[in-house]
Amino acid sequence: MPKMKTHSSLKDRFKITGTGKVKRHKAYKNHLLSHKSGRQKRVLSSQPLMAQGDVRRLQQQLANLK
Repeated sequence: MPKMKTHSSLKDRFKITGTGKVKRHKAYKNHLLSHKSGRQKRVLSSQPLMAQGDVRRLQQQLANLK
């Protein structure tokens, strides 16, 4: 039986915390940053926890991610 592989693009997009929760990045912080305020960029830099419904949806693809 072949091994379950982690979806390669998800390795850089998500991080698993010590308690098993999933951290994600916020959108709108990749380019066109010169006209955005410092406060907006600072708020976008945070890494919130992913919603449980979304985590369940990605459970199989995140299987081997540590």
